Amino acid sequence: MLARARSAFTRHPHAVGESYFEHFGAAMRYCGTFLFCAFCAFVHAFLPFLFEKTASTTVRKMVADMNARSHAPQGKVETTPQAAE
Repeated sequence: MLARARSAFTRHPHAVGESYFEHFGAAMRYCGTFLFCAFCAFVHAFLPFLFEKTASTTVRKMVADMNARSHAPQGKVETTPQAAE
Protein backbone atom coordinates (compact mmCIF):
# COMPACT_ATOMS: atom_id res chain seq x y z
CA MET A 1 0.00 0.00 0.00
CA LEU A 2 2.79 2.44 0.89
CA ALA A 3 4.62 1.58 -2.32
CA ARG A 4 1.49 2.37 -4.37
CA ALA A 5 1.13 5.74 -2.66
CA ARG A 6 4.79 6.56 -3.26
CA SER A 7 4.45 5.52 -6.89
CA ALA A 8 1.56 7.97 -7.32
CA PHE A 9 3.87 10.83 -6.30
CA THR A 10 6.93 9.78 -8.27
CA ARG A 11 5.59 8.17 -11.47
CA HIS A 12 5.27 11.37 -13.51
CA PRO A 13 8.44 13.09 -12.25
CA HIS A 14 10.47 9.97 -13.03
CA ALA A 15 8.82 9.71 -16.47
CA VAL A 16 10.23 13.14 -17.32
CA GLY A 17 13.63 12.39 -15.81
CA GLU A 18 13.31 14.27 -12.52
CA SER A 19 13.07 13.53 -8.83
CA TYR A 20 9.93 14.48 -6.95
CA PHE A 21 11.57 17.61 -5.52
CA GLU A 22 13.10 18.69 -8.85
CA HIS A 23 9.65 18.42 -10.43
CA PHE A 24 8.05 20.19 -7.47
CA GLY A 25 10.47 23.11 -7.83
CA ALA A 26 9.88 23.43 -11.57
CA ALA A 27 6.11 23.28 -11.13
CA MET A 28 6.23 25.95 -8.41
CA ARG A 29 8.35 28.23 -10.64
CA TYR A 30 5.78 27.84 -13.41
CA CYS A 31 3.05 28.60 -10.87
CA GLY A 32 4.79 31.85 -9.93
CA THR A 33 5.19 32.73 -13.60
CA PHE A 34 1.49 32.12 -14.24
CA LEU A 35 0.57 34.32 -11.26
CA PHE A 36 2.84 37.08 -12.61
CA CYS A 37 1.23 36.77 -16.06
CA ALA A 38 -2.26 36.86 -14.54
CA PHE A 39 -1.39 40.04 -12.64
CA CYS A 40 0.02 41.70 -15.77
CA ALA A 41 -3.01 40.69 -17.86
CA PHE A 42 -5.38 41.96 -15.14
CA VAL A 43 -3.68 45.36 -14.98
CA HIS A 44 -3.49 45.49 -18.79
CA ALA A 45 -7.26 44.92 -19.02
CA PHE A 46 -7.89 48.16 -17.13
CA LEU A 47 -4.84 50.12 -18.27
CA PRO A 48 -4.04 48.88 -21.80
CA PHE A 49 -0.94 51.05 -22.07
CA LEU A 50 0.74 49.01 -19.31
CA PHE A 51 2.19 45.51 -19.76
CA GLU A 52 1.37 45.51 -23.49
CA LYS A 53 3.39 42.41 -24.28
CA THR A 54 4.62 41.27 -20.88
CA ALA A 55 2.31 38.28 -20.40
CA SER A 56 2.62 36.97 -23.96
CA THR A 57 6.41 37.35 -23.98
CA THR A 58 6.68 35.62 -20.59
CA VAL A 59 4.47 32.73 -21.71
CA ARG A 60 6.57 32.24 -24.86
CA LYS A 61 9.73 32.09 -22.74
CA MET A 62 8.07 29.62 -20.40
CA VAL A 63 7.04 27.37 -23.30
CA ALA A 64 10.60 27.47 -24.65
CA ASP A 65 11.85 26.49 -21.18
CA MET A 66 9.35 23.62 -20.98
CA ASN A 67 10.42 22.37 -24.40
CA ALA A 68 14.08 22.53 -23.41
CA ARG A 69 13.42 20.63 -20.17
CA SER A 70 11.25 17.91 -21.69
CA HIS A 71 12.85 14.49 -21.62
CA ALA A 72 9.79 12.51 -22.65
CA PRO A 73 7.63 12.92 -25.77
CA GLN A 74 4.51 13.72 -23.72
CA GLY A 75 6.31 16.79 -22.33
CA LYS A 76 6.67 18.45 -25.75
CA VAL A 77 4.60 21.60 -26.20
CA GLU A 78 4.28 23.04 -29.67
CA THR A 79 3.57 26.70 -30.30
CA THR A 80 2.13 28.35 -33.37
CA PRO A 81 2.83 31.96 -34.21
CA GLN A 82 -0.08 34.31 -33.77
CA ALA A 83 -0.92 37.08 -36.22
CA ALA A 84 -1.46 39.79 -33.61
CA GLU A 85 -0.67 40.22 -29.94
